[in-house]
Amino acid sequence: MKVAGAERIERAEALDLLLNGDLLSMGSRADKIRRELHPGGLVTFVVDRNVNYTNICESKCTFCAFYRDKSASDAYILDPEQIYEKIAELVAQGGTQLLMQGGLNPDLKIDFFEELFREIKKRFPAVQNHSLSPAEVTCIAANSALTLDETLQRLKNAGLDSIPGGGAEILVDEVRSRISPKKIGWKQWGEVMLKAASHGMPTTATMMFGSGEKPEDVVEHLFRVREIQDQGGSFTAFIPWTYQPGNTELGGTTATGVDYLKVLALSRIVLDNIPNLQASWVTQGAKLASVALYFGANDLGGTMLEENVVAAAGCSFCMSQQEMIALIHDAGFRAAQRTTTYSIVREFML
Repeated sequence: MKVAGAERIERAEALDLLLNGDLLSMGSRADKIRRELHPGGLVTFVVDRNVNYTNICESKCTFCAFYRDKSASDAYILDPEQIYEKIAELVAQGGTQLLMQGGLNPDLKIDFFEELFREIKKRFPAVQNHSLSPAEVTCIAANSALTLDETLQRLKNAGLDSIPGGGAEILVDEVRSRISPKKIGWKQWGEVMLKAASHGMPTTATMMFGSGEKPEDVVEHLFRVREIQDQGGSFTAFIPWTYQPGNTELGGTTATGVDYLKVLALSRIVLDNIPNLQASWVTQGAKLASVALYFGANDLGGTMLEENVVAAAGCSFCMSQQEMIALIHDAGFRAAQRTTTYSIVREFML
C-alpha cells in the first residue's frame, strides 16, 4: 500500500513542516502521495447514517455539546424500534453503513447491544454495522464485568462488523486530561483498536484538533496512529476534523481553514501505512472539502442521513448524495459510492 520508494518521515521533520512548512508545497506533496496511492482520480463516499442511541454520558467531555446527565429533561435512550426505523430509512436510500454511537451510559450493559445488533443483522443483513468507539467498548466491558477481548468477541458474534475511531481527540494524555478527564487514555484507545484488529475487525482512526493542544501534540497523535497500525492495526482510513466550540463548556475558537488543510496534508505525508484519508465536509463545508481533495484526501466520508453530535455544537453543514457527486465532479475527479471497507458499489458518470 505504501508509496514505492518513499522514505518515511519522522517526528522532527513532521513538526518542522507543521510549524514552518509552506501550505501549497505541503499540499502538492500530499497530493502526489494521494495520486500514487489512488491513481485514476477516484474520490469515494459512503451512504450512511449516524444513529446516536443515547445522549446520557458519564464522561462529560468539556468539548462536547451533545451529552446529557441522566436526570436531564432531554436525556434519552432510543427504543430499538426507533433504531430499526432509522435503519430502514437508510436502506431505502441505498445506504450501506450504520454508525451507532452514543454516550458512556452506565445503565447499558452488553446484553443491550447483543440483542440490538442481532436484530439489526437479522433485519438488515446487507448493512455494515460500523459502531461503538473504543471508549464505548471499554465502558460496555466495565459495565458488564468483562475483558476487552470477551466484549469484542461477543459484540462481533452479535453482528458488530467494524469499529470507528471516534473519541481519539488528541492521543496525548496531557491534552486528554484537560478536555476529557473522565475518558480513557490514549493507550487504552490504542489497545481497543489493536484487539479489534486481532478479532478480524476493520477500524478507522480520527483526530479532533484545535482545542488548545500544541503542534507537538498533533504530530505525536499522527505518529501514535502510525505506530498502532505498524503493530497490527486494521485502520482503513484516517479522518481529521476541527473542534467545534459552539455550546460547549470548553468554548474558544475553531481552527482556520488553512490550519485544517495543513494538518490534512501532514496526515497524508505521515500516515504511509493507512490507505485512505477523509475530508471532513461536516466541519469544513463543501468548498473547503473540495480543496481538500488536492491536499491528500481521496474520500469524503459519509452522506450522513443523520448527524447529531457535531450539530449540537452549532455546526450544521449538510450535503445530499447528488451534491456530493457534483462536488467531486466539479473538482475534476471521478465519483464513486463505496462500502465501509472501500469496495466500490457504483461509479457515477459525468
